[in-house]
Amino acid sequence: MQRQHDPARDKERFAAAKQQLHTNVVGDILDSLGLYDQFLRPELRPVQHDAVLIGRAMTVLEIDAPFASFEDAHNATVAQPFGMMFEALDSLKENEVYVCTGASPRFALWGELMSTRAAVLGAAGAVVDGYSRDTRAVANHPFPVFSHGSYGQDQGARGKVVDYRVPIRMGNVWINPGDIIFGDIDGVLVVPQQVEDEVFAKAMEKVSGENVVRNALAAGLSTVEAYKHYGIM
Repeated sequence: MQRQHDPARDKERFAAAKQQLHTNVVGDILDSLGLYDQFLRPELRPVQHDAVLIGRAMTVLEIDAPFASFEDAHNATVAQPFGMMFEALDSLKENEVYVCTGASPRFALWGELMSTRAAVLGAAGAVVDGYSRDTRAVANHPFPVFSHGSYGQDQGARGKVVDYRVPIRMGNVWINPGDIIFGDIDGVLVVPQQVEDEVFAKAMEKVSGENVVRNALAAGLSTVEAYKHYGIM
């Protein structure tokens, strides 16, 4: 269940995280809390090489639906092209991330027009457990997208969104609507809402400590002594 969140607080936190944090340090904090499986699949890479994405998950469930014609389906949702994808996309709010999983890698789950619409709505980015297309246009668009790579096959006749804003599972990671999605060149991870305050407070402390350790190592301190003194490596 998604909790109520303060949009002003989110805006402040997300801006600070983009400027000061990276997924590695946030992942380390999650490990320290016993949350060992919060990174999503390593195949997820930013279409824009230096993209950084952070926002709240707007979860999307997609399935394979290779009907010879749309009328072959008994379910009205999967009978229509793209299923509920348009409704899901249009529901995006400011600082939300479109997070989609469930389908096979037979077609692309994201493209240029989706980036255009999502950006107008103020969304923070997209993470799709599959391919994206329109790569040149998406790569040149400021809206950050993470996918498994480029593939031009369209989803309209092959995949359908069957639900959104529901819990989904991507690999070993459960994602609930409203969880924080944080992605950069080293990967994409999920910060559960229940621990987000603790995670980001401790991540800020750790990144500050890492800066101190970096300076000490550059000045000649050994890694053994640095870890013994600072407990960071």
